[in-house]
Amino acid sequence: MTVELNHTILHAKDKRQSAAFLSDILGLAAPEPFGPFLVVKTENGVSLDFIDDRAGEIISRHFAFLVGEAEFEEIFGRIKARGLDTWADPARTRAGEINRRDGGRDVYFRDPSGHFLEIITRPYGSGE
Repeated sequence: MTVELNHTILHAKDKRQSAAFLSDILGLAAPEPFGPFLVVKTENGVSLDFIDDRAGEIISRHFAFLVGEAEFEEIFGRIKARGLDTWADPARTRAGEINRRDGGRDVYFRDPSGHFLEIITRPYGSGE
C-alpha cells in the first residue's frame, strides 16, 4: 500500500466563510457537510475539512495548491477581482508580484481565517 495524504483539518473563525472562499477561489465543487466539518475536495482526492474554532486564536497554516497554467490565470483573476493582497514569497516582502521560480509561477494570499495559501504551476525544484 502506498502512503497518501487523505485529508487535513483547518480551524476557522467561520467554517462556512472559509470553506466557501477556498472552493470559490480555486474553482472547486461547493463544500459538503460531514459531521461538524465542511469539506472541500481537491481534484487529487485530498480534502480540507473546515471546523469552527471561535474559542481561541486561529494558528495560521500554509497550504500550496499545484495548478495548471490555465487554472493559475483563472484563480489569479478571482484573487485580483476580490482585491486580495498577494505576495511572491512566503516572507511577504514582494507584495503584488508573481514568483517565477522553476520556470513556473506562484503567488501567496490569505484566506478569511488567516491561513496562508499558495498556488503554484510547478513543484519546487522541478524546473529551470
